[in-house]
Formats: sequence, structure tokens, C-alpha cells
Amino acid sequence: MSAERYKKFENRLIEGAGRIFKRFFNGINRAVASFFNTGRQKFTIMLVPHSEKKVVNFRISVFSLVFLFVVTVAVLGTFFIYTTRISGVTQQLSQKSSELDKSEENLDLLLDKVSELKRASRNFEVSLNKAMEALNISNDKGLKASVADGDFTSLISANETDAGVMREISDLENLSAYLEDSVESFGKITDLIISQGDLLVEMPTLWPVEGGDGRITNYFGPAEHPFTHQWYLHKGLDIGYGFGKPILAAANGKVVERGYEPLGFGNYFIIRHNYGFLTKYAHLSDVYVNEGDVVTQGQIVGTMGSTGLSTGPHLHFEIRIGSQVVDPEKFLNVRKR
Repeated sequence: MSAERYKKFENRLIEGAGRIFKRFFNGINRAVASFFNTGRQKFTIMLVPHSEKKVVNFRISVFSLVFLFVVTVAVLGTFFIYTTRISGVTQQLSQKSSELDKSEENLDLLLDKVSELKRASRNFEVSLNKAMEALNISNDKGLKASVADGDFTSLISANETDAGVMREISDLENLSAYLEDSVESFGKITDLIISQGDLLVEMPTLWPVEGGDGRITNYFGPAEHPFTHQWYLHKGLDIGYGFGKPILAAANGKVVERGYEPLGFGNYFIIRHNYGFLTKYAHLSDVYVNEGDVVTQGQIVGTMGSTGLSTGPHLHFEIRIGSQVVDPEKFLNVRKR
């Protein structure tokens, strides 16, 4: 009995579902039919001219009208999209063209500087060679012909070939290599200057008045004595300035004599230097060194005064080589004030 009820329920359920699907598909059919019926409806479009010409009219269906509308929208959309893209590309091209013009200006400026660098390098090479020849130093380094003798007015530009660009790059590489090689030459010059400097501090070449001050009031050679008015050989330089002006050691050395001559040099001392040089400092107001002291070039050893037979504050400065007096001005000119 229960099986029969279940069977009836199943049949009723199937029948109900069938009715529902039937009504659904019928509704779809009616909607589709209504849609096509509406789309097949036609409209008459009349074009009435303002003149007495014939009225133009034509019939068009809804489907055709919708199709034309879709095509028109698609065409206008495509035109708008491509117009926007073309405008963007044009703007980018304009920007790139402006950047290219600026790059060309910068390139021209850079090439001008490269040309100036080449000319300066040539002048530098000439000056360096002259300096090394004057110092008797050999220099087998030099710029290659591409840089030293090249045409400095031929600059690369945006229209030049790759070969021209490579030539400029090669010139710069050659210049860089030459400058690196010049370090060795400068090292030789530096070593020579250092050795010459070491020699100069051992020789009486420093102006003995601090700050390079003072002027020569009596030169080396024949002179008239200020007190006796007799001609005699003045064996040094008289450098006048003022009382208390610091006096410097003209070179490294050792004090070998210090004394006082009331009728002669007044307060004085003598320094012995290497290579047989002796220097004498006289008419000093104060003396800061004693016999046996070791002094260095530029050290303050006393102050200017007017002791002994003197007409005013000055320094009497002598240079001897062995027992022979020499003109101090020739040595002091080695290292100018």
C-alpha cells in the first residue's frame, strides 16, 4: 500500500515539474517571438527638403536600426581610441625630439671641452718636456700623434660615423694613458726637487732676516768706510731694517764662534755649514746661540741691532768658502725672498 502511495507521489511530482518546465519554455518562446516580432517592425523615415524637391522616404526595421546604431558606436569608439593613441604618440615624439636637441647641445658642449682638454694636454706635454730637459731628466713618454698632432677642430657630432666616435674615444684613452705615465715623470721631478731642497738647507741660501724683510744698504765689494772714509773691501752684505727684528740661520750648521767687538762687529757669531761654508752674523742686539749649538735653516738665532761700529740697526752678513769670502747675494738669489 505504501508502495502505491509512493508511486502516486512520484507521478504527481513528475507531472508538476513537467508543467513548470513547459510554462518556462513557453514563456521563453513567447519572449523570443515577441522580440523578433518587435525587431521585424518597420519604421518609415521621411526626408523632407525645404525646396520643392521630391520627398525621400525609406523603411527600416528595428533590427536594422539597432545594427546601424551598434556599427556607428563601434566606428566612433575605434576612431576615438586611435585618435587618443596617435595624440599620445605625437606628444611622446615631440618630447623625445626636444630631449634629442638638448642631448645634441650637451654633446656639442662636451666636445668643445674635449677639444680644449686636447689643446691643454699638448701645452702640458711641451711644458713638461721643457722642465725635464732643464732638469736633465729623460722623458720617453709622450702623447701619440692622434692627440698631440691631431686636428682639434674636427669634433664629432650626431651625424658622424661610428669610426669618428671611436677615434675620439681612442684619443681620450691615449690622453688618459699619457697622464698616468706622466706620474712617473713628476716623481722624478719631485725626487730631484727634494734632493735639491736637502742641498739648499745645507747651503746658506735663506734670506737671514725674518719674513724676507729688510733692504741691502751696503753691498759686497769696495766701499767707503762710514767712519774713516777710507776705501776698503766690504766682505759681506749690510741688511737694514729695525731694532729687534729676528735674524735667521741661513742654513743648517753648527755655531763655531761667538764674540763681541766694541770697535768692530759688536755682537757676532759664526756658523759652520756643510761643503766648507761659513756664515757670519754681526752688529746683533741679542744673540740666542752659543758655541757648539747645532742650528737648522730658518731658526731664529738673534735680533738685529747696532752694536760695535755701526751707523744704525742692520745685519752684517758674510759667507765664506774655506778662507775665501764670496758675495752672499749670489747665494741668497738661489732661494728668493
